[in-house]
Amino acid sequence: MELKGKSVLITGGAAGIGRAYCEEFLKHGANVSVCDINQDDGEDLVKQLSAKYGQDRVIFCHCDVTDYPQYEESFETTVNTFGDLDIAINNAGIMNDRFWELEVDINLNGTIRGTLLALRFMGKDRGGTGGIVVNTGSNVCLKPYVSIPIYTATKHAIIGFTRSFGDAYHVNMTGVKVIGFCPSTTSTNLVRDVKKQLLSSELEKAWERDTAHCVTQTPEHVARALLQVLQKAASGSVWLVEKNQPPREVTFPAQ
Repeated sequence: MELKGKSVLITGGAAGIGRAYCEEFLKHGANVSVCDINQDDGEDLVKQLSAKYGQDRVIFCHCDVTDYPQYEESFETTVNTFGDLDIAINNAGIMNDRFWELEVDINLNGTIRGTLLALRFMGKDRGGTGGIVVNTGSNVCLKPYVSIPIYTATKHAIIGFTRSFGDAYHVNMTGVKVIGFCPSTTSTNLVRDVKKQLLSSELEKAWERDTAHCVTQTPEHVARALLQVLQKAASGSVWLVEKNQPPREVTFPAQ
């Protein structure tokens, strides 16, 4: 897939993996819409990236993925600025089972909102030219973490949603591929103070067991892996990237 001149919308784009995505796509000639709830960080990042890659190639959209009108406005601004939208990456997410309703609203509902908006703006059945949606899962989709059951649930649901919308039935109607991308432990702020992110302190030992063999990878590795996946992934496929290794497709039992 040729990325030069393509337009990419990235939620949670101001920091962590999202920030690495922004830089990697710009390196390969794409135009990038940095969508994030944190306005100060987002605007600062756009200033840095504009100086490096050009002011006409990157914009910031203040975007809370739990706020549908604001999310919709981010899509509209992106299309109006770049003339089109080719790739939408639902990357925004949190891990905090104590605030599980917000966790579900950001991780799962935010992904659903983003996918439906992407289909509306990119779908050939809606006057668009087609494109790709990337939904963010996690390694917990393959091995559930006992210590974070609600976070695990959101990521499992995202992958089920992705596989359903990624089916040829939908792609034939819309021209939009939907792909699942699952980074394992990555050096970000997702885990800031795990004691305050678990349902109770009794789960701390379970967290230690769940993460005992994790190897932390860099956001930059994850970003490069996503670009590799975009070159070859079939719609509905799910990809895991872990331990700074190349991405690999996840297989599921035959239906």
